[in-house]
Amino acid sequence: MSCTSYPRISSAHPAVQLHPLQRAVRYALLGAALAVPLSAALAPAPAWAQTTAAEYDFSIAAGSLEAALVQYSTTAGVTVSFAPDDMRGRRSAGLNGRYAADEALQHLLIGSGLQASRQGNGSYTLLPVDTSGLLNLGATTVSAMGLGATTEGTGSYTTGSTSTATKLPLSIRETPQSISVMTRQRMEDQGLTQLNDVIRQSPGLSLTQSGNGGSDTSQVYSRGFAVENYQIDGVQFLDSNYKSTVQSNDMALYDRVEIIRGATGLTNGIGTPGATVNMIRKRPTQEFKSSVTVTGGSWDYQRTEVDVGGALTDSGNLRARMVGVYQDNDSYVDRLHERKKVLYGIVEADLTPDTLLTFGMDAQYHDADDHARSGLPLYNVDGTKADWSRSDSAASAWAYSERHFTSGFASLEHALNDTWKAKLSLQQGRYQYDEVIGYAAGGNPDPATGGGVTVWAGRWAAKPVQRAMDLNLTGSFSLFGREHDAVFGHTRQTTSYKTNGYPLWWHDNWSGNVPNIYGWDGQTPVRPNMPASSRIEYDEEQSSTYGSVRLRATDALSVILGARVSDWKSREQTDFYDATPDTDAKRSETGVVTPFAGLVYDLDDNWSVYGSYTSIFKPQNNRTVDGAYIDPLEGVGYELGSKAAFFDDRLNLGVAIYQIEQDNLAVRIEPRVPVQGNPSQDAFRAESGTKTRGFEVELSGELATDWQASASFSRNIVQDSQGKKLNTNVAQNTAKFFTTYTLRSIGNGLTLGGGVNWQSEIYSDGMGPLGVRFSQEDYALVDVMARYPLTQQLTATLNLNNLLDEEYYTSTSSSYFGTPRNATLGLRMEF
Repeated sequence: MSCTSYPRISSAHPAVQLHPLQRAVRYALLGAALAVPLSAALAPAPAWAQTTAAEYDFSIAAGSLEAALVQYSTTAGVTVSFAPDDMRGRRSAGLNGRYAADEALQHLLIGSGLQASRQGNGSYTLLPVDTSGLLNLGATTVSAMGLGATTEGTGSYTTGSTSTATKLPLSIRETPQSISVMTRQRMEDQGLTQLNDVIRQSPGLSLTQSGNGGSDTSQVYSRGFAVENYQIDGVQFLDSNYKSTVQSNDMALYDRVEIIRGATGLTNGIGTPGATVNMIRKRPTQEFKSSVTVTGGSWDYQRTEVDVGGALTDSGNLRARMVGVYQDNDSYVDRLHERKKVLYGIVEADLTPDTLLTFGMDAQYHDADDHARSGLPLYNVDGTKADWSRSDSAASAWAYSERHFTSGFASLEHALNDTWKAKLSLQQGRYQYDEVIGYAAGGNPDPATGGGVTVWAGRWAAKPVQRAMDLNLTGSFSLFGREHDAVFGHTRQTTSYKTNGYPLWWHDNWSGNVPNIYGWDGQTPVRPNMPASSRIEYDEEQSSTYGSVRLRATDALSVILGARVSDWKSREQTDFYDATPDTDAKRSETGVVTPFAGLVYDLDDNWSVYGSYTSIFKPQNNRTVDGAYIDPLEGVGYELGSKAAFFDDRLNLGVAIYQIEQDNLAVRIEPRVPVQGNPSQDAFRAESGTKTRGFEVELSGELATDWQASASFSRNIVQDSQGKKLNTNVAQNTAKFFTTYTLRSIGNGLTLGGGVNWQSEIYSDGMGPLGVRFSQEDYALVDVMARYPLTQQLTATLNLNNLLDEEYYTSTSSSYFGTPRNATLGLRMEF
């Protein structure tokens, strides 16, 4: 068969001189403990050629497919081979705009009946699509293509570009901080449908959960500190009063989650040094795509997802996407029932070849009945450990939780020239929550009578309206004969609400005593009368001007410098309806400068070393015993490490050591002491001279064709100025591993996966009537999965979680257990 090839323009990237394995051995000291297992993992990998994720401006008119391919090959400098007979009668809709080479070719082939197979030398061969109903598994080798920022459709456990750390679009290797990415493929492989699911699987993050997920007792930690910085599409949430509502986010809306561990003052301004969690929304695709996924599982779990999108015009200049979810499930915890409804829509419009308008809306409703803020008491009245079943609930039958989020967003991007782009982003959302609280965690049970336990009851509700604006200018410039990158911008966020305040824990003419906790059904005591007792007005505002620049000092050395200047203020006014004195708390900080400095030095084509520094500043809502606010948290963070990228950045390795120094760290007083005049609020003390030290190792991406993996180990120790451990309720050491491999030789291709999550011991002192130490020993959870394409369009996925049925507590404050062994089976139909 004859074949036509168009000449390829040679790549500007030099050929690789050494195999990645050789470089891994050369820098084994930099890879520390992971260098040896990495070398073994790299051994079977193919020696893929270097590719570039560069984008090109295409202007290809509609017409014959062959003519379109000639123009494509000339513009992108890529060889495209095909059989001449395959071109007869085939046409292309053309292409206008800026695309990467592989993406542009896919667009040109839409509806042609041909598909592209990438060869080892970087060229493409066009083959007819197999329409016999069987999968043509060898026709397209997607895994050989370079990665961009978007992870959907790549099949990868890593990404090619992130901007969460510095606002600059950098690869993971180019970023001088520890960064992890939970990709679309990873979320689908493990069935990670909620943000808390992602948190549990993410390197370096821990979830300490004292009750049902999403309540204020469900806290995320990183490097020993609470995570309070959350973003969507790089725009920060601002609500210092109630961060945990973010945990109810459904992952069906998002392409990926980027997690920066450590202080991120450059992109957040006001914030803690734990981590920043950035959820990146799905975007419309040029080609039409749609899918329906139906999943069923343990405890009557039922979930349906619909995802549809594509171009709305023949030219493709108007694109849209819509995602809908309905979920209904019981729980391993008695009586707990949850419902979830999600709707998301987004539209992209190319106003001109240089201007992109994006707008959309999303709504998420998460409701739960028999919802408990905590588990049952840990100890009996005689000081012995209480013996509860994992299914025993602390929830009163009248307790519920409602979290409803509705938001709208828009952005306008304009390319000023070939190197500079301006972008304006706007967001507004109402994050409504209403929780009637009732949980049997007070007192300690008498093993003989079942008496001695009391119900804590109360209510809180609000409808915070959050608004955010970000305007930035990103691009590159020439200086001293080199190209450098920069971003400058201004951002502003506000949160405000007016709501009723309700009595907490103690109520007139009501007793919280439970007659007999054993066999309790949550019906007694009945719900107390909880009329509004006050009116609360809350306003919080932050505005910042920021800038960062990456200077390429030499071919090997990059210097990243940045700073953010922030103003922050808040006001909380409470007008009580009784004789309690009204309060009006106003706080503000002006001109807070958050500097950032980072160095990245490339040792060769694969390995680099880096160092970074940033400062920490965060006003705190915690109060001392006398009711005064603790002074703002202040400190600095240092990080040193080494990173490596293999196979066109499809496999990333990172090793980091860090130290965080802080003053005015809020530490809860143990045993519990209430704030004077507010018995429902715990008192804190300010600890200065605290230090956190630790190290992290992470490997993520493609070890070989059809083999994806993520492995990490994290260790951190938080100490006060005297060397005493703090935050012992958070695991010092965590190890997480998950991998999948596709067996192409079995039928249509069987994918098998499995992993282990391990964490070290956690403990709290002064617990129970005798004030003893309660410990949860170290434990490991094993998860496995299998996926099989039944046809070219229909795929089945089975997940088994906690395969060995490990029994463990999720915190050290109550008898709340982790999820027992469970299973889900999903069917996905693509159209």
